[in-house]
Amino acid sequence: MRWYEYLGIFVMLYPGVMAVYWTVSGILYFIFFENRAEDPDFDYSGRNSVPMVSVLIPCYNEEDNLDQSIPHLLKLNYPNYELVFINDGSRDNTLKIIRRWELADEKIVALTQENSGKAAAMNHGLLKAHGEYVVGIDGDAVLDYYALDYIVQALEANPMLGAVTGNPRVRNRSTVLGKLQVAEFSSIIGLIKRSQSIMGTLFTVSGVIVGLRKEIIAKMGGWSTNMITDDIDVSWKIQTGGYNIAYEPRALCWVLMPETLRGLYKQRLRWAQGGAEVILKYAAQVWRLRNFRLWPLYLEYLITLTWAYLMFAFMAIGLYQGIRYGTFDFHPFEVASVVTLVMFTIQFSVSIAIDNRYEKGLWRYFTSCIWYPYAFWLINSLTLVHGLPRAVFRNKNKKAVWVSPDRGVQ
Repeated sequence: MRWYEYLGIFVMLYPGVMAVYWTVSGILYFIFFENRAEDPDFDYSGRNSVPMVSVLIPCYNEEDNLDQSIPHLLKLNYPNYELVFINDGSRDNTLKIIRRWELADEKIVALTQENSGKAAAMNHGLLKAHGEYVVGIDGDAVLDYYALDYIVQALEANPMLGAVTGNPRVRNRSTVLGKLQVAEFSSIIGLIKRSQSIMGTLFTVSGVIVGLRKEIIAKMGGWSTNMITDDIDVSWKIQTGGYNIAYEPRALCWVLMPETLRGLYKQRLRWAQGGAEVILKYAAQVWRLRNFRLWPLYLEYLITLTWAYLMFAFMAIGLYQGIRYGTFDFHPFEVASVVTLVMFTIQFSVSIAIDNRYEKGLWRYFTSCIWYPYAFWLINSLTLVHGLPRAVFRNKNKKAVWVSPDRGVQ
């Protein structure tokens, strides 16, 4: 075989190899950690006090979602919490709604500021928070009623944990794209978090549900207002500071996701750009010996980034060879594709079997979504290639403000 055919086999097999790695390590995490986790004591009657939790909810143009999400947030099982809503210069009726709810329930605190971005809103809420722990969620989020119990249990059990991220679940499933993302969060994202948790590290917490020690995040300077993805940045800020991050799959959070291709691509491009910004920002710190546990995460990102660029290079070479010489042999890549599909199928089966204990009925997505890992890797490669130059040339002195996201068909 020619050199570019070896390159093509690497391009074709890499996603499948990663699927096997995530599957095996995810199974190990489930057997030795997740399956042995103790249930929290939900009976608080015999305790003199429980740590207070401040739930920080930054809001930008959330008028369509707040009256649906707030009633659920007021029914959480955890007995000692406050809901701190931060209006970030919304142009709709968001501020009026949170102030109306503030008058209706003493748990709710309404704050407002000029439009400065999500990170600035989180920092504003942090200054006003009374809790020992803070939990960050989005304005459209609906927490499982026991989510805070699981997060607090994890933080109380391990003083070296700086943050605990929960398990996002997709609320809107009225379109094919919405249903595909249900499968994605189980078969890919959840399994990746389990795999990374073996080392006590995560590439990123989920910004839609993350619990943090207030003392630690305040010591770290809060959230960085100039990073396009505050959740990825705060993850690396905490971990390079010497603390670990844990994944708590029982802490469920129901969120709205994009249901248009344009909205999905914009979301994933922001994630890719934010990941690249963080990799560049922490390049010097991560290679210090005390941060050795972050080396696998960093190397995996670099290899995946290289794969993305090589994939497009291989496609260009193959097209050139086929048009000019007519000598391109597709047989090795057909074999690699079959092998990769088998690996994806195993990954899909294992992940759904694990996550089905938290959300029943996931198996109904198996046959219709088994091909989605191919789409995931395609989107991933496009956004990585597109996001890196955006991260390199973005003005880091400018605040990262947000625009209203695609929340799907509701």
